[in-house]
Amino acid sequence: MGCMEPISPLEQALHAARALVLADLVAGRVAEADVVSLVEDSVTQRRWWVEQWPDGVHFVAGLVAQDVQDALLERYGRWPLCPVCGSGDPHALEVEPELGPDPHWVCHRAGVKVAAVGLLGSAIDPAPSS
Repeated sequence: MGCMEPISPLEQALHAARALVLADLVAGRVAEADVVSLVEDSVTQRRWWVEQWPDGVHFVAGLVAQDVQDALLERYGRWPLCPVCGSGDPHALEVEPELGPDPHWVCHRAGVKVAAVGLLGSAIDPAPSS
C-alpha cells in the first residue's frame, strides 16, 4: 500500500479558508456556481501569496473572505448584509482583523462582532432556543 503525502500547513490553511467562506456563502444563500468560482480564484491567488510570505498562512481565511466580498461587490452588490441592524440602509459586514488570525465578520455601525468567518449561519439564521 502506498503512503499518502502529508498535507502541508499551506494546503490545510487553504482548504480551511475555502470551507469557511463557502459555509458563509451557503448561509447567505449565495453559493451559486459562479460565486463558488470566485472562492476558487481567491484560493489560487492566496496560495501564491502565502508561498511568497509563509508567515501569512494564518491570515488566509480572512483574506479569502475579503477577496470574495470584493468580487461580489463588483458583480452583485454588498455581501454579507448585516443581520444585526434591523433599520436604516442595508450595509455589509466587514472582516476584522484585515490581516490577522481568527477573522470575524463585524458590523461597524453597531460596533459588534457578528460571527467568526465560517459561522455566519449562526448569526443569519440562529437556531431556535428550546
